[in-house]
Amino acid sequence: MANTLQGSCLCGTVHYELHARPKALAHCHCSQCRKSHGAAFASYASVLRSDLQVTQGAEAISSYPSSETVLRQFCSRCGSSLFWSKSQGEHADWISVALGTLDSEFTSVKHKHLHLASKAPWYDS
Repeated sequence: MANTLQGSCLCGTVHYELHARPKALAHCHCSQCRKSHGAAFASYASVLRSDLQVTQGAEAISSYPSSETVLRQFCSRCGSSLFWSKSQGEHADWISVALGTLDSEFTSVKHKHLHLASKAPWYDS
């Protein structure tokens, strides 16, 4: 399929495929995303859960409920942030993918920065 994008974690234990073009590309500056990524912001885009297929290393994916409705997933071997999703509400059928883990080339002209009010004080956008 021409639309398939591939991704993996830092150590290569977890591999995944996206069978649809990610939507809603956002750079999130909230404190949870900053801590999860260890960076000024985290860049994510979303696909329907049915369009994400973990092809290798599913057993190495660990989950952390960072709030009552948000689950963050990462590689338990290298710590790479991989996905986050909501368990309730209108977007519960979507999963957000950490774009830094994509191995396939992906570009998007439309993106936005979120939660700038809580951005890192040392980051000047």
